[in-house]
Amino acid sequence: MKKRKSIFDMQFITAGISTTMVLFLLGLVVFFVLTANNLSVYIRENIAFSAILDDNIKETSIIKLQESLNKKDYVKKIVYISKEQALEEQIEAMGTDPSEFLGHNPFNASMEIRLNAGYTDPDSIKWIEKELLENKNIIEVSYPQNLLDSVNKNLKKISVFLLGLAVLLSLISFSLINNTIRLTIYSKRFLIHTMKLVGASWGFIRRPFISRNLWIGILSGAAANAILTALAYMAVKYEPELLVIISPESVLIVAVAVMVFGIIITTLCAYISINKYLRMKISELY
Repeated sequence: MKKRKSIFDMQFITAGISTTMVLFLLGLVVFFVLTANNLSVYIRENIAFSAILDDNIKETSIIKLQESLNKKDYVKKIVYISKEQALEEQIEAMGTDPSEFLGHNPFNASMEIRLNAGYTDPDSIKWIEKELLENKNIIEVSYPQNLLDSVNKNLKKISVFLLGLAVLLSLISFSLINNTIRLTIYSKRFLIHTMKLVGASWGFIRRPFISRNLWIGILSGAAANAILTALAYMAVKYEPELLVIISPESVLIVAVAVMVFGIIITTLCAYISINKYLRMKISELY
């Protein structure tokens, strides 16, 4: 009895390796896009606003003000800094105690406000500053305007570049995987024609080719995801602070994107290529 030929032949393995490499590169770009976004959020949410409080503000008013601000959508975190704490920080930073020669503590109590990333654009900052100054207990609002402008500008450039690179690599990936699958099906073009001659339907002829390439997409996607996950794990293990930008959610999104792209593109390319040879006449096959 003749043994059934396995689909996992050398041609399958070669196509799988090529597809894995392409999906790995694509996944790497998606990974960089997501981590760049996480880095953007992290940087913007760690730029603090200082709301300088009136020197005569009472403790009950401070508590009420903090509770009121914590309810605002734009506030991520608030840290209260007392007059004494501000003086200690100044002494530690400058090495001198200004209260010794001034005769009093020259610093006011303040609240260090960190905003949610979605509220760090210039327009939002202006109305947030205006709203804060409407409170009579807040006499001044200070924030690093130049730093914020620089961060927003540079992060926007990086995001546009990475998104453009992702689109370009997607087109290149489609082309490379499509060529690999076309060459595989090209070698079977006479078999396809023979099956047509014996009366096999187009759906029947397509089925094994699509099934084979579906498996290539699944296994290649899994292999690419294994490499990407291992690299992310090693990066976080080497530098645990990277967990802020290389989050488990980002790794999961990349894994899903790579797998879905791998399945769709291999199946679609197989469908397009097989239809091409199904339409050909015998004279066009040579």
